[in-house]
Amino acid sequence: MNTLIFGATGLVGQGVLRECLRDPEAQQVLTIGRSAGQNRTGIDSPKLHELVHPNLWDYSTIETSLSNIHAWFFCLGVTSTGMTEPEYERVTCGIPVAAAETLARLNPKMTLIFVSAVGADRSEKGRVMWARTKGKAENAILRLPFRGYVFRPATIEPSHGEQSRTTSYRILYTLTKLILPLLRKMFPGLVTNTEQIGCAMLSIAKRRISKRILESKDINKVI
Repeated sequence: MNTLIFGATGLVGQGVLRECLRDPEAQQVLTIGRSAGQNRTGIDSPKLHELVHPNLWDYSTIETSLSNIHAWFFCLGVTSTGMTEPEYERVTCGIPVAAAETLARLNPKMTLIFVSAVGADRSEKGRVMWARTKGKAENAILRLPFRGYVFRPATIEPSHGEQSRTTSYRILYTLTKLILPLLRKMFPGLVTNTEQIGCAMLSIAKRRISKRILESKDINKVI
């Protein structure tokens, strides 16, 4: 199985990349990022190929690298803080849809798993900008011609030292590190971790399931 990861240096992406490299059925792992700094994972593995592609809205020049992909894990995301709605939508919706247009043509039997967030608004009409934008992205993903799934994690616990690229998130995780295990016991349906997300993605890519939108409690049950 050949896998493709967007956002491999982010919190979720790091966990997904780790599980892909550990899985004997994942023969090749391709990551794509806009710059060497954003895409450099620091991992040395014969299975891993890190591709720098500055324009994530146009893939015409790298189509040969995007062929023969069996599973695409979209873990790329940005905080909406300080962004206008068009700016946030251009990243949250524009990038996955642009990539999908190429990947669907090259790999029609591929499975895509898109990382969204709890609270995404699929009506696209809610008052919260980030929620309706995430909902719009989910709708676009689920309309794609290949098999698409949406993950909506709530609280994410780093399993193996993964860190968010967003400073405010790193501070939050540091402050809540000691209480996350307690939260997991008290609210198991609201907490998942990076290892569970990665393992769930690989499991679905191999065997598929009927449910296409998975909350944290669903992600935890997949394994």
